[in-house]
Amino acid sequence: MIEKLKECKLCPFECGVNRFEGKKGRCNCDDKLKIALSSLHYFEEPCISGKNGSGTIFFTNCNLRCKYCQNYEISQMQKGKEISVNHLAEIFLKQQERKANNINLVTPTSYVYQIIEALDIAKKNGLTIPIIYNTNGYEKIETIKLLKGYIDVYLPDLKYYSNELAEKYSGVKNYFEVATNAIKEMYKQVGTPIFDENGIIKRGVIIRHLVLPNHILNTKHILKWIKEEMPKEVYVSVMAQYFPTYKAKEDNLINRKLNKKEYNEVEQYLYSLDLENGYLQELGEHEEEFVPNFDFSE
Repeated sequence: MIEKLKECKLCPFECGVNRFEGKKGRCNCDDKLKIALSSLHYFEEPCISGKNGSGTIFFTNCNLRCKYCQNYEISQMQKGKEISVNHLAEIFLKQQERKANNINLVTPTSYVYQIIEALDIAKKNGLTIPIIYNTNGYEKIETIKLLKGYIDVYLPDLKYYSNELAEKYSGVKNYFEVATNAIKEMYKQVGTPIFDENGIIKRGVIIRHLVLPNHILNTKHILKWIKEEMPKEVYVSVMAQYFPTYKAKEDNLINRKLNKKEYNEVEQYLYSLDLENGYLQELGEHEEEFVPNFDFSE
């Protein structure tokens, strides 16, 4: 499978470069597997982190170029180190030994072939905890289909309803169409969310959306689409953690955090849609802390 990197078409950009020759397309990846961080993470949604934490692996590089990326040193400045597929498998098993609730693959798209190989190795050696595919949402359906049987939980972003915003802030012209089709395929693959006795997700989809300042209408359109186009059982995670970093500081519309008025407007609209399941991140001092004050399953 990995030989397909000779003409890489893993993501919707379909660059077609030969990554084995060191050529790099949109994501800046060659054939080497590169990660920036492996850790237990406690600030994901409550059903992901729980008390034990999520076994998070941050992969270096990304196929989007978001001006406001909070992990821009990893996603766009290539921070990280090269490791082997066998080493990645060892990391998966180590996270399980540390009692992580799951393996959380962050920005994994460019390394799907290597990840599949590593999962095969790790599962032969006793890996049993759920695997989470934590993605920006800009995915090919064909790539998602490759992951059937490997991924238990899909955690896609749905960033933009407006492709104008997508092009302005992430350099992509067809984000909404591509991401929504991919999300539907994800849901088709893993189905209705399933949780264990401690409320930890074992299978299913959680759609994330980061609210951008001065772009509340974009958020409303996204939430309305989820309400109208996705099964009622789908989980939604509305994030209020935005803060200006990287190139966002240069943009007058997104060079500040959300204000209380914007947050309240999103909150009221969210409740008006009568969605059943999910989280609304509390607006507060802790940019990464998820507070389940919008747990509509209760």
